[in-house]
Amino acid sequence: MTDHDHAQLEDDGSTFTELMTEVMSTTDHFGHREHVHLTWLAVRRYGVRAATTVVSDGIQRTARYAGNPQKYHVTMSRAWVELVGHHVLAAAGESFDNFAALHAALLDKRLLARFYTSRLLADAAARSGWVEPDLAPFPWRTGAS
Repeated sequence: MTDHDHAQLEDDGSTFTELMTEVMSTTDHFGHREHVHLTWLAVRRYGVRAATTVVSDGIQRTARYAGNPQKYHVTMSRAWVELVGHHVLAAAGESFDNFAALHAALLDKRLLARFYTSRLLADAAARSGWVEPDLAPFPWRTGAS
């Protein structure tokens, strides 16, 4: 993906809408599994970096549209994309159902508690910007932000 393509993903909500439409074509409920599915699609199509933008911008827009902008959380959104992305890159070629079966821990909404204290995630700094985990580092990160 070129820098130009990355810029288009940042400015154009249609990418998120297309991913959401694909995920919702098989269900009438958008829960945690569907969020992971959407993230899986975004990472497979655009890579982790661009998927972070697509998913985060899409969630932020959706929260604003729903009148709940406070529900958007920078650290949680990015952390989930990184978690899903790490496993997507290690299991290329799997269907989502196979991916979900192989990485069932991703379907646990409490997974971030392995890496973050609830106190840190509740902090305004984590809501408005990226913060590194305070319990355990992500295994694939070497301290780079």
